[in-house]
Amino acid sequence: MKNLLLWAWIGLLFSCQEQNKTQSDIAVCKVPTRAVALAGQPTDAPSTTADTTRMVRITGGDFQMGSHDFEDTRPVHPVHVNPFLMDTHEVTNAEFAAFVKATQYKTIAERPLNPADYPGVPADKLVPGSAVFTPPAQPVPLENPLAWWEYVAGANWQHPKGPHSKAVPNEPVVHIAYEDALAYAQWAGKRLPTEAEWEFAARGGQTQALPYYWGSELKPGGRWVANIHQGHFPDHNTKEDGFADVAPVRSYPANAYGLYDMDGNVWEWCSDYYRPDYYASSPKDNPKGPTDSYDPQEPGAVKRVQRGGSFLCSDQYCIRYKTGSRGKGEVTSGSNNLGFRCVKDVR
Repeated sequence: MKNLLLWAWIGLLFSCQEQNKTQSDIAVCKVPTRAVALAGQPTDAPSTTADTTRMVRITGGDFQMGSHDFEDTRPVHPVHVNPFLMDTHEVTNAEFAAFVKATQYKTIAERPLNPADYPGVPADKLVPGSAVFTPPAQPVPLENPLAWWEYVAGANWQHPKGPHSKAVPNEPVVHIAYEDALAYAQWAGKRLPTEAEWEFAARGGQTQALPYYWGSELKPGGRWVANIHQGHFPDHNTKEDGFADVAPVRSYPANAYGLYDMDGNVWEWCSDYYRPDYYASSPKDNPKGPTDSYDPQEPGAVKRVQRGGSFLCSDQYCIRYKTGSRGKGEVTSGSNNLGFRCVKDVR
């Protein structure tokens, strides 16, 4: 696995995690850092706020967590999770807009950059923005993600592809850093899922680890059931699944627990710090992740786990939408394929 590429965009230095076929697609590119540092039963899940995301009750239980296919998902190990409630789909732009209206919250991608963090960079170049997938016009080597990622000034949750674009209400909110997701969850009277909860829910009651969260076939019945990349990555997406990038929530069938888009579409933040060696010492009961973050490819970065893959997942470059796989992201970074959903404790 290669990681920690040094980007140069309008004179700014920022790093991007390359995650190849043995890792994952690029869930997050580190934009200029602002801070150094029986299931499926519907419930109305009353909230103290205007959050309207429908939740389902996941009864919890035991399962074998992880995968034999990736270095950081081994060993496969027994885990028990308690019951919890989970949003049926990713938080949408409309739902995030209600949060912003109520709180006047500004996401990290919208905040001014501190010139003190970027000595020598002209002030007029320190423009808020975020990473946007920009497919090249022709095939390119897959060793350099700069060929398909661009730091776009003015890109944020309201303008996913830059100032001239506009967020669609029923699409997942994107360009969300960990701090942004946490702020929304707290406002909604919820929290972010642990990765154990996320994986248990995504499996939808699977008693054994099938290749995909939806089953053993990539296209059951000849149909695409998740929003990933088809065609030649990254320059040509045939859109066989109906979408070139983000799809509206509930565009594909729900799993056995009534949860949508647990594969593909956008990566989803989990509350756990990321360490590739954590599974070797993970407790069985309700694991909440390690006490600190460590990625040997980027030792100085604080990272949290991300799950589920995105619309950029392709077997040519990324297979981290498969059962048991993990993603990771630096906590102050966002991109147009990164969002979240929430959970809530059962009381």
